[in-house]
Amino acid sequence: MNGFPYRKAHVIGIGGVGMSATAKLLRDSGLAVTGSDEAVYPPISDVLRREHLDYRTPYAADNIPVDADLIVIGKNAKLVRATNEEVRTAEDSGRAIMSFAEVLGYLSANKTAVVAAGSFGKTTSVSLLAHALLESGLDPSFMIGAVPLSPPTAAHVGKGELFLLEGDEYPSSNTDDRSKFLHYHPAHVLLTPLAHDHVNVFPTIESYLAPFAQLIEMVPAEGAVLASTSGELSGRFLASVKRPVTTYGVSQGDWQVRDIAWGERTRFRIVHGDTAVAEVETGQLGLHNIENMLGVGAFLIGQGYVTAQQFARAMATFKGIKRRLDRKSDLTRIPIFEGFGSSYDKAKSAIAAMKQHFGDRRLIVVFEPHTFSWRNRGTMHWYDDVFEGAAQTFVWHPAEQGAGTHDQVTQADIVARIAAAGHPVAAIDEKAAAIEAIGKTIGDDAAVLFLTSGNLGGLIEAVPEWAERKYPA
Repeated sequence: MNGFPYRKAHVIGIGGVGMSATAKLLRDSGLAVTGSDEAVYPPISDVLRREHLDYRTPYAADNIPVDADLIVIGKNAKLVRATNEEVRTAEDSGRAIMSFAEVLGYLSANKTAVVAAGSFGKTTSVSLLAHALLESGLDPSFMIGAVPLSPPTAAHVGKGELFLLEGDEYPSSNTDDRSKFLHYHPAHVLLTPLAHDHVNVFPTIESYLAPFAQLIEMVPAEGAVLASTSGELSGRFLASVKRPVTTYGVSQGDWQVRDIAWGERTRFRIVHGDTAVAEVETGQLGLHNIENMLGVGAFLIGQGYVTAQQFARAMATFKGIKRRLDRKSDLTRIPIFEGFGSSYDKAKSAIAAMKQHFGDRRLIVVFEPHTFSWRNRGTMHWYDDVFEGAAQTFVWHPAEQGAGTHDQVTQADIVARIAAAGHPVAAIDEKAAAIEAIGKTIGDDAAVLFLTSGNLGGLIEAVPEWAERKYPA
């Protein structure tokens, strides 16, 4: 594909969602691919097994095949030459080294790249774009930074003109501070809501918005820029953009939503100005997912890639993404969902969605402060209201990776801050004791929400298994 000048790639850090998807794209583009990681866990281990992508654990210099002519190194605090012999061997080998963002930029260079960027909603947006186009008979290439249920794979080399990319503002690698999406060649940009995130990398609002401005400047004059109006920084950013932008938002923008009828299957209408465009039905939870569908519909219908009828049919069959408010078990009568709790806004959106759909139930939140933003003293104010609406919040201990690179807070700090805001909260540390504590709060009137970008010490699997025995469907 696109004349990629290598024959065999070795992917260091293949256990990451983006890295595993990139490995599949390389393999499907004609390269032999191997990989390595410190450890690999579900669901990525399942993905790699299904795709027959070979990997080794843990990191070691001899993991690198002697005939690999390209080495792709992930963005992970443990992937630095000072402490990782495999990385050091790779860098000293003289062979070509790329970040996964550079690989994606190369693979998509001769395609019409559609980049979905923003603080939250971009993963779902790319999944919706891919699903709608595939369901409409088109064959786009795409890379999704998660494990989707629709479409059935996170990465695909298609025969069509479009290449759908999840655009991440985070640095490309440990040796390249450029935002990942600045390696892409956007023909069009879909900009989801903006809110200050990754405070360890972007300490100020200005520094956070700067790469998004660079991304918009890369779009050619004939390209489309669609932007959400709903993020806390979206209005500020849009006011600074000098080129035409099409806006969308549930109640503000060129494209809007009308007549939401909430239910197990939620229905709503998409309008463009005063013109009704599409009647949509979905099984996805929450207002944020309605806005994601609105933005995708505004792009696909507005640019003529699909008809309104094709779009509506695709939305009705969209199954969602693992870890983005997916139900963890159908074998218990307790609604148990997992939200991707990597930031304040994502957590708030997930809690709001649970309250919207299960408002008659007590909401039990099981939270892990995994990302730097949740563990940074400068964002402790997030805890003052993020868990509003929860009957009980359980806090797993913060991740330790990279703790020395910022002003790390402790579990006790977090619990005390939540308690001071008047919200019921308890600390949990050990798996068996945590299951017992959570179980005491669950009854037939409860709903459970996991919030993390980590693995919560195995509780995401263990609590549903407990509920299946205690409260079978």
